[in-house]
Amino acid sequence: MPRNRLLQDLRGKAGAITVMTERVDDEFLAAAGQGLVIVANFGVGYDHIDVPACTRRGVMVSNTPDVLTEATADLTWALLLATARRVGEGERFLRSRAAWVWEPDFMLGMDVYGKVLGVVGFGRIGRAVARRARGFGMTILYHARARATAEVERDLGAGYRELDDLLAEADFVTLHTDLSLETRHLIDADRLARMKRTAVLVNASRGPVVDEAALVDALRGGRILAAGLDVFEQEPEIDPELLQLENAVITPHVGSATVEARLAMALLAAENLIAALEGRRPPTIINPEVWERRQSQ
Repeated sequence: MPRNRLLQDLRGKAGAITVMTERVDDEFLAAAGQGLVIVANFGVGYDHIDVPACTRRGVMVSNTPDVLTEATADLTWALLLATARRVGEGERFLRSRAAWVWEPDFMLGMDVYGKVLGVVGFGRIGRAVARRARGFGMTILYHARARATAEVERDLGAGYRELDDLLAEADFVTLHTDLSLETRHLIDADRLARMKRTAVLVNASRGPVVDEAALVDALRGGRILAAGLDVFEQEPEIDPELLQLENAVITPHVGSATVEARLAMALLAAENLIAALEGRRPPTIINPEVWERRQSQ
C-alpha cells in the first residue's frame, strides 16, 4: 500500500497491524489521531516502530515473539550448512550445465560436526540455535548483554565469552541480536578481522547489525571463509558486490517463512489487537507502562 494511502486510511482507526516494511513514526501516529489504541506488530523485531513516540501518545505496542523461534533457528542452520558445504555454489554450477567430473578436491567445503559455534545474542532464537548444535557435537560459546543462568548454560552446554574472544575462537558465528544504537554495525571491519580466516558468519537478525561493505571486503579478501545472510543493511536493496560473491549464501528475509510460523504470527498479532480494543492487556505488549496508565485513568 502506498504510504499516502496508508496514512489516509489510518484516520480514526483504533488499531493497526503493521509489518517491518512500514515505519511507525510521528507521521504515522498523527495520521491515526488520538483514537489509536494499539500498534500490533506482525513480527518479533520492532526497530521500525518508534516505541517512545507511541508511549508518549498512549499507544500500546506489541510483537509476536516465541511463535517464530524454531522456524528462524531452522533457517539459521540452513544458512550455516549451505555456506559450509557450498550448497548454493554447487547448485548454480550444475544449473549452468558446465562440464564436470568427480575429483577428490572438487567443491571442497568444511566440516560442521565437532566445530566451535559462537552465538551472539542468547535469547529465544539464539538458544534454539544452540540446542541444534548439540546434535552436531559442537562446542557452544555465546555472548549476550546479560549472562544466562548457570542452569541454562549447563542444559545447553554453552560457555560465555566476551564478544571479541568469541569471534576469535568460533568456527561459525551466528547473530541473533535486536537492532539498536548499540548493535548497529556490531560486526564491523575490526570485528571481522578478529575472526578466523576459515570462519563462517551467519546473520538472521537484522541487516544493519553487520557493516555490509566491510563484510564484502572480508569475503572478497579471504579474511573469512563465507557468510550466510537472510537480512541486509539496505533491505530490500542488496549490495551489488555481495551478489557477485560465490562465498555468500543469501536468502530474502525468510527466517519465519513457514506456514506454521506465519499463521501463528498472524493469530498472535490479531490476539494482541483484539485484547487491546476490548480493554484487556495484550499478551505480548512491549510498553506495558501504557497499559498500566490506561488502567489507572
